[in-house]
Amino acid sequence: MKNYPSLSLRPLLAALPCASRWAAVFSASLSSLPAALAQPAADQPLGEVVISASRKEQLRFDAAAAIDSVQVDPFRTASPLVNLSELLSAVPGLQIRERQNFAQDLQLSVRGFGTRSTFGVRGVRMLIDGIPATMPDGQGQAATASLSSAKRIEVLRGPVAQLYGNAAGGVVQVFTNDPPTSPGAAFAGVNLGAGSYGQRQLGVSAGAGTETLGGLIDISRYSTQGFRDHSAAERTQLNAKVVARPSADTTVTGVLNIFSQPTAQDPLGLTHAAFNQNPRQAIAAATTFDTRKKIEQRQAGVVIEQRLSSSDTLNARLYGGTRQVNQTLAFTGAAANSAGGVVDLDRGYGGIGFNWTHNTLANGLPFSWTVGVEADTLRETRRGFVNNNGVSGATRRDENDSARNLDLFAQIDWAFAQDWRAMAGVRSSRVRFSVEDKYITVASPDDTGRVQYRNTSPVVGLVWHAAETLNFYTNLGTGFETPTLAESAYRAGATGPNFTLRPSKSLQGEIGMKARVDRHAIDFALFDARSNNEIVPLTVDNGRTIFQNVDAVQRRGAEVSVKSAWGKSNTRVAYTGLNARFDKAFLNGQNAIIRAGNQLPGVPRHSLFADIEYRPSDPISLGLETRVESKAYVDDLNSDAAPGYAVFNARAAYEFRMRSTKMVLFGRIDNLLNKNYAGSVIVNDGNGRYFEPAAGRRFFVGLRTLF
Repeated sequence: MKNYPSLSLRPLLAALPCASRWAAVFSASLSSLPAALAQPAADQPLGEVVISASRKEQLRFDAAAAIDSVQVDPFRTASPLVNLSELLSAVPGLQIRERQNFAQDLQLSVRGFGTRSTFGVRGVRMLIDGIPATMPDGQGQAATASLSSAKRIEVLRGPVAQLYGNAAGGVVQVFTNDPPTSPGAAFAGVNLGAGSYGQRQLGVSAGAGTETLGGLIDISRYSTQGFRDHSAAERTQLNAKVVARPSADTTVTGVLNIFSQPTAQDPLGLTHAAFNQNPRQAIAAATTFDTRKKIEQRQAGVVIEQRLSSSDTLNARLYGGTRQVNQTLAFTGAAANSAGGVVDLDRGYGGIGFNWTHNTLANGLPFSWTVGVEADTLRETRRGFVNNNGVSGATRRDENDSARNLDLFAQIDWAFAQDWRAMAGVRSSRVRFSVEDKYITVASPDDTGRVQYRNTSPVVGLVWHAAETLNFYTNLGTGFETPTLAESAYRAGATGPNFTLRPSKSLQGEIGMKARVDRHAIDFALFDARSNNEIVPLTVDNGRTIFQNVDAVQRRGAEVSVKSAWGKSNTRVAYTGLNARFDKAFLNGQNAIIRAGNQLPGVPRHSLFADIEYRPSDPISLGLETRVESKAYVDDLNSDAAPGYAVFNARAAYEFRMRSTKMVLFGRIDNLLNKNYAGSVIVNDGNGRYFEPAAGRRFFVGLRTLF
């Protein structure tokens, strides 16, 4: 264990924000749990099925991990269904920010992992219908998930997520709807929507099938002029799915996803003074250099599930895709040793996966094991050009990059006693990067190179079924997180990739409780994660970020989730207390001291979400949401912070029929009180433009029809 920091859960409560109050609440909750725990109410929500924790179906309640399953009804959800942030606010431990900047995607982090990312998703593994949306280097995309055809989103947090490889913080899986299985269930639908700041939405969907063959297709288009100047965007998504069942033991699922974002303007961040003066403005450089991003992505995959016997199941996947990105940055990049102010990326990627699950008995009690292998690859041509006021100029970068991973994993699950269940797993990972430099000049010598990372991540967990409606669990595991190709692109004092950058390694522990009392579901978890070789910025200058490794980074906190049904009302409350800090001082590239005890940037210490939904009658639903967050520092120095805030959102929906057509009319008002706050921060921005303003009060009205 010499490669990992030590970890202890014993002092966890004492170090938490508001620890004494939460400890008292937790103790009181345990002492007051009624005897009714032994007998579940008839309508208790114990039946949520998940697969992320064990790679086979199990009840979420029984999993030895913090995992949430968010059920999605695209027809009735009173929201545009454009961003994952619309659906995952009630998941504790997860921070997802809709930053009003479609050029940079969402900011998504789990328990403080992934907050350093300025674009895309880092430190969190993403999958859509079992197919990775995270590349072998650990960089993922959230925007490509088609939410208008989603049925369930699983969020796995903590040590068990390490069994998914180069992930570190957690796993987010999106599952889309399957086609109908009978001719009478065929459907077609249309949805329309419009809202503030030029929002427009149009979508169509259709599905038909039988027990042996079915298909569905969903196409949606969304556009906006943007809350801020120079922030217009438009995107079109297609999700198609075919499910064939040639026999009772075989299921073959084919998926096709197309994501087209022909334009997404980037208004860039603001300084604190500019943010306070006018949050809707874009800085002059955004218009001078016409900062923007264009994305075209196409992906197809096949997933096969074959039941060999009543005890054995094989699951295999094969997928491939292409992604083209053209991005214009806010500088010329004309210097001889610059990579250019225009990025042109042409990527091909794909992979295979295979796992075998066996269910049996050990000492007369259920025992199962899963073994598998996954191999993924990406190859890309990356070019850079001088930015002549928004027009590509002379070449400044030309290289072929690749990243590949080969992972072996095994996992067991054993109910070794009547009320006890144990799980253990291990994953062995090998990740390879290579760069073939094709731009060679006097100022830019040949920087061709390659590097390989290896890691083995063990995880163990235990569940005690104290009562039929009360579980306690604990788990412990190690994990790793490689730098991405983008993070290793530059090195200090020379050209070429920074292949001396090492993967971050973490030791994570967790204890938790899941309880169901009548119509109430209560989840509580304490967690502690300590990392060495954490990847943090060394210098940020003129579009180039050079990273370094530092030791002794800690993320410690608590999660509480309470869901209740009160007759005609449902309520949800999710709280996260997170103390994420550097425990050891270090220097950045300007020889400034980042002191021990400084907080990780972009991580609020307190996050609270609550909402209530009221149904005065079957066709009508009304909802009110609130989100409260404490301040979040903007850089490693903790030199400034985005202030804390509280915002409220309201929604309403009315379901009705016109002959045989079902219809839902919905509307929502976000930021009801027109609060001026920073929706996200660009951590460690080299120009001091950290603040990305959230939208002011905005409206959206939509109509969905189902034939």
